[in-house]
Amino acid sequence: MDLVLDIAKRAKNCESVIANAKTDIKNKILKDISRNLVLKSGGIIEANKSDMEKSQKAQVSESMLDRLKLDEQGIKKIASSIDCVVELTDPVGEVIFGYDLPNGLVLKNIRVPFGVIGIIYEARPNVTVDASVLGIKAGSCVILRGSSHALATNKRITEIMRQSLYQNNLPEDIIQIVPTAEREDAEKLMQLRDYIDVLIPRGGKNLIDNVVFNSRIPVIETGIGNCHVYIDSILEDVSEETIINIVVNSKTQKPSVCNAAEKLLVHKDVALKLLPKVLRSLKSKSVLIKGCSKTREIYPEAQITTEEDWYEEYLDLIMAVKVVESVEDAVKHINKYGSGHSDAIITSSYKNSGYFTKYVDSSTVYVNASTRFTDGGEFGMGAEIGVSTQKLHWRGPMSLRQITTNKFIICGNGQIRS
Repeated sequence: MDLVLDIAKRAKNCESVIANAKTDIKNKILKDISRNLVLKSGGIIEANKSDMEKSQKAQVSESMLDRLKLDEQGIKKIASSIDCVVELTDPVGEVIFGYDLPNGLVLKNIRVPFGVIGIIYEARPNVTVDASVLGIKAGSCVILRGSSHALATNKRITEIMRQSLYQNNLPEDIIQIVPTAEREDAEKLMQLRDYIDVLIPRGGKNLIDNVVFNSRIPVIETGIGNCHVYIDSILEDVSEETIINIVVNSKTQKPSVCNAAEKLLVHKDVALKLLPKVLRSLKSKSVLIKGCSKTREIYPEAQITTEEDWYEEYLDLIMAVKVVESVEDAVKHINKYGSGHSDAIITSSYKNSGYFTKYVDSSTVYVNASTRFTDGGEFGMGAEIGVSTQKLHWRGPMSLRQITTNKFIICGNGQIRS
C-alpha cells in the first residue's frame, strides 16, 4: 500500500463533509480539541520529552530545541489560541462582494474552503494544532507532515484531535498526519496534485526552497524572517529608553521565531551617540554582535560581518549591525538583503516614516514598534499557519480568512449571451 497516497485519497473523500459542516459543529469540535489537549497534556508532554531527548542526542541547535519544547503552560497557551479561533466569524459562505449586472444577472463572490491543505513544517508542535483548527474552521481537510524531531509529539496531538472529530460524528480523516520521518514520503506528498489543493511549507529557508522547487501542488510560501530595525536620525520625540526597548524586544523577546529582528541599521548621524548604549543593552541579554567596519570603530567588541551575514536568518541571539547614510540607504539595504517579512523604523519624522513604509517591500512594516507583533493572534486574526512573504495569494499572517478561496455565483432568469 502507498501510505501517502492513501492518506491523500482519504482526505479527498472527506472534504465535502467538513466543507458543508455548520459553524456550531465546527466550533464544538474546536472546543473539544482545546479541552482534550489540556486533559491529556500528560501524554503530550511525555511524547515531547522523548522527542527532546532524541533531538539533544542528535545535537540539534538550541533554537530548534526551543521551538520543539512543549510543557503544560505551552499546551494551555495553545488551547487558549483555539478558543480565540472559536470566537472568530466563520468565513465560509461570506459574501466578499456582489452587484447587479446591466443584463439582469445578479453576481456575488463568496468565500469557500480550499478543500485539502497540506502542511510541511519543522519542529513546532503548535503548528500541528494551529493548522488543524484553522483548517477545520475554514472548512478544509488537513494533511500534516511535521519534522522528524517532533514526530512523537505530533502523532500524539493528532490522535487527540482525531478523537475529538470522532466524538462529534465527523470523519477522523479530516485531520491526518504522515506518520513517518522518511524524506521520500514528504517528496511524494508534494506530487499529489489530484488530491491536495494547496501546500503550505513552514520552516527554514532550505525546507521552503525544497517545497517551492519540487512541489507540483500550488504553494503558499511562509517565508523566512530576516527582519530589520532601522534607527533614523530624526528622534526628537523618541527617548533613548524607547529606542533601546524596541531593539532589545525585537531581538530577544523570542529569538528563535521568524519575526525576531536579525539586523540593526543605524543612521550615521546618531550612531556614535546611540550605538554603544543599544549594543550594551543587547549584550546584557547575551546577544552576539556582528558589525560593519563603522560599527566596529564605535563598538570594537563587535565581530566582523561577511556578505553572507546580511542575508542570514539567525534564529538565535545574534545580531548584525550596519551604519547607513540615510533612510534611503536603509530601505535599499532592506530590499536587497531582507526576506520581505517584517521591518521597522524608529523615527519622529513623518516624512521618513512615510518613505520607509512606502518603499520597504515587505509584508509588514512598523513605525516605532517591535517587529515581534507580526502574528495572527497579535493582529486579532486568531491563530495562524504562518506568515506569507509572497504576493499571491496573500501576504502577511495566514489566518482563518486567508486559508479560504473564492467562488463566483451568478443568478439569472434565462439570460443568454448574444
